Amino acid sequence: MTARAPRIRVQRRPVHGVLLLDKPLGLSSNDALQKAKWLLRAEKAGHTGTLDPLASGVLPLCFGAATKFSQLQLDAPKTYEAVARLGVTTTTGDAEGDVVARCDVDPARLAPERLAEVQRQFTGPIRQVPPMHSALKKDGKALYEYARAGIAVEREARDVVIHALELSLVAGNIEEFAIKMIVTCSKGTYIRTLGEDIGAALGCGAHLTFLRRIDTGGLGVERCVTLAALEAMDEAARLACVQPVETLLARHVPVTLDRDNAARFLSGVRRRGSWPDAPQVAVFGEAPRALLGVAHTAGGELVPGRLLSPLEIDQILEINTPPAERGTLEAL
Repeated sequence: MTARAPRIRVQRRPVHGVLLLDKPLGLSSNDALQKAKWLLRAEKAGHTGTLDPLASGVLPLCFGAATKFSQLQLDAPKTYEAVARLGVTTTTGDAEGDVVARCDVDPARLAPERLAEVQRQFTGPIRQVPPMHSALKKDGKALYEYARAGIAVEREARDVVIHALELSLVAGNIEEFAIKMIVTCSKGTYIRTLGEDIGAALGCGAHLTFLRRIDTGGLGVERCVTLAALEAMDEAARLACVQPVETLLARHVPVTLDRDNAARFLSGVRRRGSWPDAPQVAVFGEAPRALLGVAHTAGGELVPGRLLSPLEIDQILEINTPPAERGTLEAL
């Protein structure tokens, strides 16, 4: 019997920032996170909401201090590119499920004016019934667990918002009609369900054959790196792919504090100033410039929200600042 080689223990280290990953098909969000975490040897990591294994595309991964702000991306609008095959419905709403029904597709119902009408119908606030094959829980059990056991449970319709929708006919086999969808939507939107509902509105049913997330909260797929590319890099190149924590705060109003006010802010003390009211503020310290946390301003007061610790700030400065310019927050 051949003895197994000893398992190599990875030496973890502090990593702070955001890795914009182009998740591949067939991999769960958590598996992708664990792979990236291992490649970066990071101590702490989390993702910003799951992306279906059958979908590819933008999955922001948060490391270290960035995990404190992951909820911002979870709540952010998402943009997807999808293809729905018309005339065939399945148990799962995608190509993985068993065929439930087939229906002839009338090309006359796919005229540009009809697609434009359906596009308007599904733009704006809509209600969706969550699919049985989803991770949504009922009585402490995921819906997909009921579905695998052949049990259908009642689900309440949920309010979601389709901010923008583009529908177009996909050129291809004349016997197989499909539509391309580009959807910008609120959190909680099921694109498979949207595809099924649009198919029903066209009178023929549909299921998804392709799904890719191309943007989340302004973070586009063109800025992403794949796991394969990350794996082929050396360690320095991998770390260079990790973007600053403030990447998650692009829509926050920036405020910079001097050393004395920064120290008090980091202690959770409100600061007074001439700032206009703003619900989302990213607060930085100067000399050296460093992200301190988030806040909101009201009535001339800067009210602390989620804050970085002095240790996290020092670690970020040590990693990102050349030795000659490096400062310290020991005085804070």
